[in-house]
Amino acid sequence: VLQSSNSLKASYEDWLMTYGLSVSPFHIRWQTAVLNRQFYNWGRWKPRFLYLWFSIGMVFGIVAMFGSVILLGKTLMQTLTQMLTEAPKAQNDRMLQVVVSIPSSGLFWGVPGVNLPVSQLTYFFSAILISGVIHEVGHGVAAIREQVRFNGFGIFIFIVYPGAFVDLFTTHLQLISPVQQLRIFCAGVWHNFVLGVASFIVLLLLPAILFPFYYTGVGALVTEVAEDSPANGPRGLFVGDLVTNLQDCPVYSVEDWNSCLEDISEKSQVGYCISAATLQQLSFPARVYRRLDGTVECCSNNSLTDICFSYSNNLDSHRHACLPARKVIEASKVCRTNVDCQKDSVPSFCVTPSLENQTRLIRVKHPPHIDMLYVGHPMHLQYTVSLSSFVPRQNFLSIDLPVVIETFCKYLISLSGALAVINAVPCFALDGQWILNSFLEATLSSVIVEKQSRELVGFLILLAGSALLAANVALGLWMVTAR
Repeated sequence: VLQSSNSLKASYEDWLMTYGLSVSPFHIRWQTAVLNRQFYNWGRWKPRFLYLWFSIGMVFGIVAMFGSVILLGKTLMQTLTQMLTEAPKAQNDRMLQVVVSIPSSGLFWGVPGVNLPVSQLTYFFSAILISGVIHEVGHGVAAIREQVRFNGFGIFIFIVYPGAFVDLFTTHLQLISPVQQLRIFCAGVWHNFVLGVASFIVLLLLPAILFPFYYTGVGALVTEVAEDSPANGPRGLFVGDLVTNLQDCPVYSVEDWNSCLEDISEKSQVGYCISAATLQQLSFPARVYRRLDGTVECCSNNSLTDICFSYSNNLDSHRHACLPARKVIEASKVCRTNVDCQKDSVPSFCVTPSLENQTRLIRVKHPPHIDMLYVGHPMHLQYTVSLSSFVPRQNFLSIDLPVVIETFCKYLISLSGALAVINAVPCFALDGQWILNSFLEATLSSVIVEKQSRELVGFLILLAGSALLAANVALGLWMVTAR
């Protein structure tokens, strides 16, 4: 609109030029020369060290170029196989599902607001920006180290995704040797790899780093309970509670909490030992009927305190009793059969909650509070309660700080690693294009003498790499939106 106005066009373009701004559909970019001196200081710092540093980066970039093709090929085959099955399998939620995350099984594609929580968009965009800046700093410092003129550094926003770029003098780039070009072009993916490794080390050493302020290994600290969580209520979990046990499974960290819930969901419901006298005292006559899934119910549907329990004795192997859950469970040990309950010749039974399939009765210990009794699917409890392995040593310390650092490190590992992999792909408009061209010039100049023939080889490889990446993106996004 401003450019179409005869009176405002000139002043608008002058204003953009003055502040180094460039605006186009879905794209805003800002470039400055203010940081040029700092870049030159970095590029001239310890030349021998930088030569070794970027030489290692060059080797890594070449290996990453070939490795990214293998990874994308493997991922494409897995995606096609999954598409041919009757129903797509859910992706593993324990890994971060972002634009591209790299679990052991391949690449996962995601969309903010679709399979990326809106509450974590700050981590997401901050990690993208930092990963992009570190990537471009690598290019800029390597270029100055190889005597290429550095024109400026900038930041852009494409649609909603932030990024960074460096402006190098193209003529200087073309005049240096292919090996020097490789050091420059590989520096970005190398720096992303280093950033990912550094974030992983921080994540690994976080308990030691925060040891003066937080201690670990004593339980899982509740940091948030969703409003619609089944753990919400007067006898539920509250922020600041320390969970120490799920049933008879000890909880020393968030990882233990997740593994205990997974173990509970995979195994059959445990029972509780109760003496024959207590059983007769607590039980009361109730109507028994079968649910649609074949399980038995013997309590009123409106009861909030009683649960139908099943047990067996020598006379009848299938008996049911409606019992007050808390009185049965408190001070009782868990069991699988009646044999587990034999003690001091007192007749005892192993009573097991008769619940719907996949539903479990879970006793959650969070002393000094009374145990929480949860009835439902274990995964609902996992998804609606946020916990931390770090317990503050002092009351004034934030319980959220370790979680923020931990989550941000995970996003950096995922996104910085993703940038390293994707940019290394031999594809048009990515670093992989320039890495491939320089690599072919450095290795094939004596084998294929004609430059035009080498360029044709490079073009065909780039075409195949671009098609491979495009197929992964298209099918990956389809898999995400199809769910």
